[in-house]
Amino acid sequence: MSGRTAVIYQAGERVVAVDPADRGLAYGDGLFETMRAHRGELPWWDAHWARLALGAARLNLPLPDPEQVLDGARMLLDGDDGVFKLLLTRGAGGRGYAPPTPAVPTLVLSRHPLPPPAPEPGLNVRWCEIRLSLQPRLAGLKHCNRLEQVLARAEWSDPGVHEGLLRSVEGDAVGATAANLFVLREGRWRTPAVDRCGVAGVCRGWVLDALDVLETRLDVTDVETADAVFLCNAVRGILPVARLGTRHWADATPGHRQVTDLQARLAAAHPAFAMENL
Repeated sequence: MSGRTAVIYQAGERVVAVDPADRGLAYGDGLFETMRAHRGELPWWDAHWARLALGAARLNLPLPDPEQVLDGARMLLDGDDGVFKLLLTRGAGGRGYAPPTPAVPTLVLSRHPLPPPAPEPGLNVRWCEIRLSLQPRLAGLKHCNRLEQVLARAEWSDPGVHEGLLRSVEGDAVGATAANLFVLREGRWRTPAVDRCGVAGVCRGWVLDALDVLETRLDVTDVETADAVFLCNAVRGILPVARLGTRHWADATPGHRQVTDLQARLAAAHPAFAMENL
């Protein structure tokens, strides 16, 4: 893999460092995408770019040149597997919240190692105490203000706990700190709607196309009494949940087999997941 781990662009030109006045640093004023690479390529590039474009339109951020991003990704990945991150901010601005006009965005591209394999037979998860605020204008976006997730992840240090589930301030289940949530109830898969808070994950979008999924409100009981539960994101794929508090899900149930079958379908759709899921 290439020795370079990150490149930074300002106004389309490469620079050596992020400006200390960058609004991404000051206010989290930006967006990011985290992608699973396979042999130097990004199989879900189109879906990630579509979500970035949606977020940029909602935040009124100019988009970078997609060919420049792809060229940068291929240079950094150098034909290898890994994780590729794209970070887009509004760029430098003076003190105060008023955005600069016109904005000159900052683009940071970076590569990272793959995460460890998922534990067998599945994840041990917990409920987090912090609640997610409701803001429909930002709902679904992968924006840079992740302080709620940072505080949630700081709630535990036990390596035997693999993820934390988040609720909104109204108490409904939203997802995990870094993944979307799916539960099987009454023979149908369900996932929290992300119209008020939460992230519309790229892997979540793939699952919505692959299964007959109901997007709805879910409460704590809906999750804890489900027949099967899994989490998903674009870096780690589909992750079965084996335990939540005192509730255990066996790996020989029909619901678990549905998750296993879905992992196999994902492996066929995204080659980076083939080796670890089959």
